[in-house]
Amino acid sequence: MAQFGRPSADTNNPGSWVDQADGAVNIYLTIDEVVASDADYVKSPSAPATAVYVTKLSNLEDPVISTGHILRTRYAKSAAGGAQINLVAELRQAYVSEVSLGTLIATRTFTNISETFTTDAYTLAGAEADAITNYTLLYLRLSANQV
Repeated sequence: MAQFGRPSADTNNPGSWVDQADGAVNIYLTIDEVVASDADYVKSPSAPATAVYVTKLSNLEDPVISTGHILRTRYAKSAAGGAQINLVAELRQAYVSEVSLGTLIATRTFTNISETFTTDAYTLAGAEADAITNYTLLYLRLSANQV
C-alpha cells in the first residue's frame, strides 16, 4: 500500500521562512496537502543567504522494500525579485538541529529556479532507501540561497 510522508511540524526555521500570507506559525500546514496547491506555500526571506527551513514528515511504516521511495518537491521563486535563487532539498533522518543534521538520505539541488511552479519527483536509489532505518524520524530540509 502506498504511503506518503507529509509535513507534520515546523522543526527548525532559523532562516525566517513564512507562509504565503507572511505568517510564521505552523507554516507546514500550507504544504501538507494531498494534492499540491500553488495558492499556499512556504517562502524564504527575500535575498536569502542560505536560509534554512526544516519540517518533520509524518510517520511512515517501513515498507521492507528498497524501491518506490519518491521525494517530491514543488518550488518556484518570486518574479518580483528577479535574482538567481538556488534551492537545495534534503531528505534527512534523525535531524535535531543545524549542529546535529542527522543522516542525509537524499539531496536535490535546483539551480536558478524558475518563476513558474515546478515539480520534481526523485526516485531514491536502492542504497538511499536502504539508508532509512527509522521511517518515523524523516525530515525535509530546504535551503534557499541568492546567487
